[in-house]
Amino acid sequence: MPYSVVLLGVFGLFPFFALPLLASLGLLSIGESARYFIQYSAVLLSFFGGIYWWDALQKNAFDKQIYIAMLPTIVGWLCLVFSGDYRVLGVLSLSYLAVLVYDKKSLVLSKEAIVSYITLRMGLTTIVVLCHAWLIFLLD
Repeated sequence: MPYSVVLLGVFGLFPFFALPLLASLGLLSIGESARYFIQYSAVLLSFFGGIYWWDALQKNAFDKQIYIAMLPTIVGWLCLVFSGDYRVLGVLSLSYLAVLVYDKKSLVLSKEAIVSYITLRMGLTTIVVLCHAWLIFLLD
């Protein structure tokens, strides 16, 4: 996996850490932290749909893959619509796990590429899910 990909993935975690931390330290209200967190999480979830879109275009396969490509965006948008209900944090968290599982099942890459990609994604997704849990804990 190129260093730049790993670096960008790690930098992408910053809002997931920073927002619950700011709320924990009293530097940002829990409501603001949750709102910004949900917004960032929904936008980032939407990004993963692009992977499936690209995969379908590369394979010239416009079957279910092209429709599945839209699901992360739709789920992310619905979470934004219902962002006042903090249960969307659970929906987002489960969505990240579902995307990871689908990646493992569906992406057709070389064995080396899929192992390094899935290894990176498993680490990043674990941290993202834990940060969702942290914020849910703060909201209780």
